[in-house]
Amino acid sequence: MTLPFAPRRSTHRVASLAASTAVLLALALPTPTFAQGTPTSGGTLTWGVETQPHTLNPQLNGQDKVELLLRNAYESLLAQKPDGSFVPWLASAYKVSADGKTYTFTLRDGVKFTDGAPFDAKAVARNFLNARNLAYSGGSNLSRLISHVADVKTPDAHTVEITLDAPYSPFLTFAGRLPLLSPNAFDKTSLKAGGPDIAGTGPFILRKYVKGQEIEFARNPDYRWAPPTAGHQGPAYLDNVVYRFLPESSVRTGALLSGQVDVIEGVSGNDAALIRHNPDLTYQHALNTGTPYSLFLNVTYGPTQELKVRRALLEGLDMTGIVQSIYRGERTRAWGITSPIDPLYDNSLERKYGNDPKLANSLLDEAGWSARDSGGYRTKQGERLTITVIQAQATVRDQRDVLLQALQAQARQRLGVDLKIQYVDDGTYTDSRKSGKYGAIANSNTPPDAIDIEGHYLPVDQGGALNYSRASAPELTRWLQSAAQTQNIAERKKLYSELQHFVIVEQAYAVPLYEPEDQIAAAKAVQGIRFRPFAQMPENPYDIWLKK
Repeated sequence: MTLPFAPRRSTHRVASLAASTAVLLALALPTPTFAQGTPTSGGTLTWGVETQPHTLNPQLNGQDKVELLLRNAYESLLAQKPDGSFVPWLASAYKVSADGKTYTFTLRDGVKFTDGAPFDAKAVARNFLNARNLAYSGGSNLSRLISHVADVKTPDAHTVEITLDAPYSPFLTFAGRLPLLSPNAFDKTSLKAGGPDIAGTGPFILRKYVKGQEIEFARNPDYRWAPPTAGHQGPAYLDNVVYRFLPESSVRTGALLSGQVDVIEGVSGNDAALIRHNPDLTYQHALNTGTPYSLFLNVTYGPTQELKVRRALLEGLDMTGIVQSIYRGERTRAWGITSPIDPLYDNSLERKYGNDPKLANSLLDEAGWSARDSGGYRTKQGERLTITVIQAQATVRDQRDVLLQALQAQARQRLGVDLKIQYVDDGTYTDSRKSGKYGAIANSNTPPDAIDIEGHYLPVDQGGALNYSRASAPELTRWLQSAAQTQNIAERKKLYSELQHFVIVEQAYAVPLYEPEDQIAAAKAVQGIRFRPFAQMPENPYDIWLKK
């Protein structure tokens, strides 16, 4: 039995792991911008953001940067502290059965959706039950995670019981973080697209969305249920929040410097120093949880079917130098399969591979790619060593296009490999993933607690919605299933460490590039800017106020 809001990870964590994690968190957490003076209510905050949403439905959203927008209006059962343990939010308590299969949530009193619908057990149950409808969730990470649910019951108006078909250790993270929609939303024709008709319980209400320009939220005057991780209780201080879509980093910085916006997220390495040294501005940044931005190499199509070709890419590139050069020392080079701030991270892989062009060229020679064409590229039987890298246009951010260009240049110069970078729209991206006809896909994602690891390394036919490498080695399923069936954090970390060495060092299914992070720059008048305590993504503006 798990006591309500006991730190979930501490029961089985060995002392050394607890100590190392505490040190890591202390180093990784951003320094909060504390409010100076007494908060005042009123005003409109204008925030320049990098990414335009593909959907405004928070349950179907696959864009990490869009969470900043949607978290204004939609909330979850539980919140998390910096160590990952859970605290009440829309649920006042939870418990887990001794067999690890039944999760019981006691709901908070006094909560209501902004369309007037009651927040009760039936409303919460409908969110989980609707997620099982593949016409709604099919093809998303939501469909994989909800597949573990066997039954949902509502013994009374304040109690929801969710029973799984088998123990699944990341389930509390999934269920606790799922954004909840008004029960009225599920009858709307705009459900999958989201928007003003789809209500939540948040401190702000989505009022207007102008595609390509801006999205606007207004204060929810009835809000009284902030989690204990928030900076205050009651309604938000701000009257309105307007997010302007400014995809170019230099444009966002210029808008901040000229006073056209009050805050920006997504600060380039070039602009970070400029903002840091400006006495009229503040600057914060923090690593995200989840899988680093990586080049996932397809093991079922083209030259990357060959292990020696994949290993050559892993060993031959100088990612430390590339990341340093592109981001001016403002980003962290990646080594593994999850973020350094995740308790499941294994640092033993750091500096264990890479920047060895001699070894990489030897591997390519051994694989038969020993001849060269007039362009200097390697060939075999007259065919050039070409690897097509698919990058979804929707997730091009944080100078990733420049990073891929540098990768392309170094692959040619050091290895004689032709990386062809293709930026594609949503339809082409989906078609490429389904067909499996690509050399590599570049991507990242932020879910913690190995939800990200499962998404990338479960076989495609077993729910691996993000398995861009299309790996299906039986070892992967064995490690992932074993880890998902235990609550013992030390045992889970051991299993994921074994998987990490297999997928990176032994099989080179992916080339980790850099650790995603968020940056926030703001005018000094903007007080109370915060990052989320665990995921470390920008928090919604609930605690923000404008100093006059």
